This record gives sequence, C-alpha cells and structure tokens, in this order.
Amino acid sequence: MNMVSPINTTEGEPLPARRIADRPLWQRLAIIALPVAVVGAGVAYFEQSPPAAAAPPPPTVTVATPLARDVNEWDDYVGRFEASRSVEVRPRVSGQVTAVHFTDGAIVRQGQLLFTIDPRPFAAALAEARAGVASASSDLALAEADLSRANRLLADDAVSKSDIDRLNARVRAARAALAGAQARVRSRALDLEFTQVRAPITGRISDRRIDPGNLVSASDGGGTMLTTINALDPIYFAFDSSEALYLKAQRDRQADRKAAQEVQVRLQDEPTYRWNGRVDFTDNAINSHSGTVRVRAVIDNPDYFLTPGMFGNMRLAQGGTTRALLIPDSAVRTDQARKVVFVVGKDGTVAAKPVEPGPVVAGLRVIRSGLTPNDQVILQGIQFAQPGAKVTVKPTTIKPQPAPAGADAAVEQPAASQATLAG
Repeated sequence: MNMVSPINTTEGEPLPARRIADRPLWQRLAIIALPVAVVGAGVAYFEQSPPAAAAPPPPTVTVATPLARDVNEWDDYVGRFEASRSVEVRPRVSGQVTAVHFTDGAIVRQGQLLFTIDPRPFAAALAEARAGVASASSDLALAEADLSRANRLLADDAVSKSDIDRLNARVRAARAALAGAQARVRSRALDLEFTQVRAPITGRISDRRIDPGNLVSASDGGGTMLTTINALDPIYFAFDSSEALYLKAQRDRQADRKAAQEVQVRLQDEPTYRWNGRVDFTDNAINSHSGTVRVRAVIDNPDYFLTPGMFGNMRLAQGGTTRALLIPDSAVRTDQARKVVFVVGKDGTVAAKPVEPGPVVAGLRVIRSGLTPNDQVILQGIQFAQPGAKVTVKPTTIKPQPAPAGADAAVEQPAASQATLAG
C-alpha cells in the first residue's frame, strides 16, 4: 500500500488539511501523539531533578576545663661554680725545700704539713737568740746586784746620788736588752716554725709547683708560689641576674620576708636539679653596660663533687607556692603578637580568649591570666573552630604528662622561666 507524506516534498508546502483527514486512522493518531509525547518527556525530566543538598552538621571538637594545680615557678640562669675560699700557698721564710708531704690533687685538712724547708739555719739562729737571752739575763742580774749594794751604802753616805742614778739606768737598760733578746727568740722560733709549710684551710690542693731541692724565697712581693688550695664545702655558684631580680629581693627585705632565696642547680649532664642552695650575696652595684647584677648562691658540697669552673643551669624560686591553671601547650595559638586560646560557650559558639602563658610544667602550659577554671578549652579540632562558629563538644579531662622515658633534659636549652608541681 502506498503512503502519502503530509508534506509535499516537491514544492515544500504542507498538504491541505483535507488531505490529512483522508489518511487512515492509525496515521492520524500517530501525528497527534507525537507532540504530546515530546511535551510529556520534558515535563518528566524536570520533575525528576534532585533536590538541593542539606547543610552539614557542626564539627566536633574535644574540650576540657583547665587543670588547677599548685605550682612553684622558677627563673632560669646559667652560671659557674667558684671556690668559697682560695689560698695561694707561699713560703714565709727563704730556704731550700727538702720534702713534699701531700699528693697532687688530694683533699688536705687545715694544719696538715705540706712542705718542709731546710730548718738548720733557722735552728741555729734560734739557738743564737736564746744565748742572747742568757747574756741579757746575766747583765740584768749584775746591774740589779750593783744597784742593791749602792742602795745599802747610800744610808752611810758612801756613794753619791749620781752613782745611784747611773745604776738605776743600767738596770733599766739591762731589762730592755733582755726583752729584746726574748723577742728575737720568739722571732727565730717563728722562722723555725715556718720551715714547715702547713695548709691554711681545708680543701682540694693543686699540684706542687716546686720540687724538693729547689730554693724558695719569702719576699714582700709575695714570694715563691708553692701550690694553691680551694675550699669546696660549701661551694659558691655565681651568676648574673636582671635588675628585676634585684628589685624583687629589695622588696622582700622591706617586707620582712625570708631574705634567703632558694636555688636549685643541675650540671650539664644531669636530667634533674639535684643541688640545693640559697642566695647569700648580691653585689652592691648594677653593671651600667649590661644592666645585670652579680649574685652568688652557696651550695653544700660534702663529697667535693662540684669543682670551681663548672657550668651549671640554675633555677631561682620566684616566690611561694601559687595556684595555676594548666592546659596542653598545643591548645595555645599565636594571633599576630598575642597568644589566644579557643573556648566553647554554653550555646556551642567558639570564642578566642587572649591569655598570658607561663612556663611548661608536667607537659602542660601554665596560663597566668585570661582563663577561668570553668572555661571549655578546645584541645582537639582547633582547625575546624573559628570564632563565632557553632561546634559540637566532646568532653575530656586534662592530666599531667610524665616526662618521656630516657629523655635527656641536660641537652635541652633551658627556658627563661619554668615551674614544678608543688608537693
């Protein structure tokens, strides 16, 4: 069966409507259904488009209230140990050294024999001085006997008054000569005693600078150096402190507080501060160039372990025990020139609080001001927290963190200040 198109393909014009009506029924239904199907497909496409995405839930952050603990705050300094007393051993008489009675570097006691200088010349001088005393005593005895006889003859007018005066003068001169001879004996006895050079103090002795057989001299300029002795118990720890420390010490004295400030020192290979002492001296002037004042602490050293010249890290107590708020150091953020901590309010809103951080104690940062004990501090999820944003909180508890096992604190550079837990 031949089909006739509704469009005249030869002339490009539509057939008259009466021609469509002449078509079979199924062709007429197809012509009417085609536009309806196209419109229906478009309507179905727009009805099946996905709805708009829902807003994400607020981020979850971990929060905790600050840990309140009693702490002792310290200021850190670096200084050197110094001998509490140091003596240069020099001879007080000249002569030849005949013996050395100590071991180089040993601990010597006050009065211990160190050197012997040949005593024979001084023993001979002492004997001569003693002989002079005997001669002077004999002259005095003779003068006194002559004076006694003259006084008996004076009653009989057998001697003149002038003879009595001369005899009195002779007795006085003999007595003076005897006193001089006795003084020379004491001097020669001292010279003989000085031939035994003894330790003037207790401490660690250096090596001998003179061997036996050498001549030593005792001069007004100081004499020959024999050795040196340093007193080590107690020992001094000297350091330079800021003007602020000097002012604080002065305020404490004015307030009738405890004058001695406690210090703790550790050596460079020690992880803990094991040496305890107290400040006993502050210099009388502040250095105008450095703005510091020289301060000295005294430390017990019964086993003579500490040696002058050693470096040490010292911490000086700032005051008594104080109550402090502690948070993890990671919770403190830097906002330009200030430190801030993010906290969450009761309504779940994030806020930034400026704080004044202090030293680290037990792995936690001391917050001197800016926080309250009831603040909900964000510990984890800070990257999702922005001031003014809403968050979901997950509570936790802050606990002191023990020092890592095997940590060598001696190789770490000490901070300007630090703190320790009280008790």
